[in-house]
Amino acid sequence: MIEARWRWMGAGVVALGLAWRGAQAVGVSPYLPLNMEPEVERQVERVLILGDEPILQRPIAAATVMRALPKACAIDQELCERVRGYLQRYMGTAGITLASLDVAESHGKANDVMPNAHGILTKDHYQLEAEGYIQPSDYLLVNAGGIAYSHRAVPTGTMVSVGWDAAQLDIGWRDHWMSPMTDSTMLPGTEAPTMPGVTLSNFRPLTRLGIQYELFVVRMSEQPISYNGLHEGRPNLFGFHLSIEPVPGWTFGVNRVLEYGGGNGLPSSASFLANEFVKPSGNNQNRSNTEASYVSRFTLPTRTPLAIYAEYAGEDNSNGGSYLLGQGALSAGIDMPKLWGHFDATLEGSEWQDIWYTHFDYLYGMSYDQIVLGNWGAQQRTFGDGVGARSAMARIGWEFPNGGYLEEKVHLLANEPYNGQDDSRTYRGIPGIPYKHYYDATITYSKPLGAATVGGDLFFGRDVFGAKFTRLDGFVRFSPSAHHGYADFDTDDHTPAAPLIPGAEVFVDAGVNGASYKTNLEPNLPITTSKWQAGPHIGLGARRAVSDNNDMGARLELDDVAGRTLIGVRMLDWRYRFGKTVAVSAFAGPADWEQRTPALSLYAGAGLQLRNLRPGWDVGADFRYGQNLARDHQLPTDIQGVRAETFYKVESITLSLSRHF
Repeated sequence: MIEARWRWMGAGVVALGLAWRGAQAVGVSPYLPLNMEPEVERQVERVLILGDEPILQRPIAAATVMRALPKACAIDQELCERVRGYLQRYMGTAGITLASLDVAESHGKANDVMPNAHGILTKDHYQLEAEGYIQPSDYLLVNAGGIAYSHRAVPTGTMVSVGWDAAQLDIGWRDHWMSPMTDSTMLPGTEAPTMPGVTLSNFRPLTRLGIQYELFVVRMSEQPISYNGLHEGRPNLFGFHLSIEPVPGWTFGVNRVLEYGGGNGLPSSASFLANEFVKPSGNNQNRSNTEASYVSRFTLPTRTPLAIYAEYAGEDNSNGGSYLLGQGALSAGIDMPKLWGHFDATLEGSEWQDIWYTHFDYLYGMSYDQIVLGNWGAQQRTFGDGVGARSAMARIGWEFPNGGYLEEKVHLLANEPYNGQDDSRTYRGIPGIPYKHYYDATITYSKPLGAATVGGDLFFGRDVFGAKFTRLDGFVRFSPSAHHGYADFDTDDHTPAAPLIPGAEVFVDAGVNGASYKTNLEPNLPITTSKWQAGPHIGLGARRAVSDNNDMGARLELDDVAGRTLIGVRMLDWRYRFGKTVAVSAFAGPADWEQRTPALSLYAGAGLQLRNLRPGWDVGADFRYGQNLARDHQLPTDIQGVRAETFYKVESITLSLSRHF
């Protein structure tokens, strides 16, 4: 059934791959394990940033890492050689790429799902992971793998791959991570066990726009479905990703996932899927469950390299149009692979409104065996409670001269009401569950030892129900060399790159904003307009020259609007320079107006800048418009009418002084 539906979904993309006449096609590429070998994956992530490869989805093809190595080697030769040595295990006709054993001891009352760990629980006493492959041809790869722990075994990584770099077809248990975030994707990630399915994608960007795509259909676990009566069924999950990299270092993409089918009259035909994809509203919302997101990533591989990335996602389209998304979620992060000496650091944060991962027909929502297919923080609640939340992650790593790597990571989570107190939330006037604030911390040390890597983790914290947990484990990962045979899957891009990018800069803005907003409480009530009010403005961003006159970058903005913080993330931050003193700009991205409950949507604007009034100092003015920022009616004081949201339209003018470095 899945194979039959695949033909029509992949036909257009295969045609695109066949029509492409770029460099000579190469064969299939294996994927690196996702959230199974953290110490190596962190090194790979750092190489991708240094190599100017902005990644929007995972697992990462080994060929993509090979493509990034020449540029990365110009900045950090030692890191480059370690990753190159790791990739050798994938370059033969057969080999074992992963063999790992974790043994753990846990204490405490909690038995929670561990973040992004394929469904592993804190009280699981062991974890066994293995992967190996046979590649009889450049265009055929057979991979066998699996994850086993105390209460479950899943053949994660077991798949057959056929095709070439422009169109690779994977059949089996392949992971999907649909976000540039490394820790907190809103759409499917690795919080839950891997599901079986079929995937079509490319790992070599197509055309000068750098087009990358992914289409997949997977089979979900059985769940109760309330459609034409209550019954048990196994829905399908369709996923779509499309992204472009029109200029070096900046990429933008769109994602969509759709839960559909499951029997008892629920439509599952190709025509229904096509219609729902182009028109995700009306009656179709009663027969399917959908999520979507806009994603971007910007890399700056300089002496102090970094990546800035963001995800704006929606659970429906309730706030004024499909392209605006609804029940919003905003995530943003910054990754610094060479912060200082041998240190690296990552910071990420997310906030989402209510009803995520729930549905009125699919009673387990977007989940597998009652584990959410997305953000780890959404697992920290009573199952089925569509509570919104905000989460944060901070990670710092330290490389030792002896090859060891020490990593500390902290997670924080607050379910509604976001008021800083450990008390009950209230959902649309109905008293709720007395959630506590969640926290956890992980300390990991690993060290290569011959053909193995040995180490251990200390994981401890408190869940949202107040139960504490502590887990101590030791691990050994063994990876023998692959047998030599076919040529590797490199893309023939071996041109060294300079470690510095001309025209690259990091900058800080500070100034004042003037803002006015319109409030739309209910369709039958008049729209009110506020007076213009002044407040402080702060911005932090980075940009790089992409041509003689054009710059591209990303930016985080914080503004006080009517006594509430307005957070803006410029996914697109374009600037055109006229000579040395004048520039104009245009920008767009998600915005989050932080009231007692968040109001989210998109914003856009344009600006004028006077550059280098003094060396390193600029002055600018921006006009910004936020369209239909939607705030859910969740508080007892909120109006209870025909609509469950209040919409705001915010206009502002910002004057700021900018210092670039």
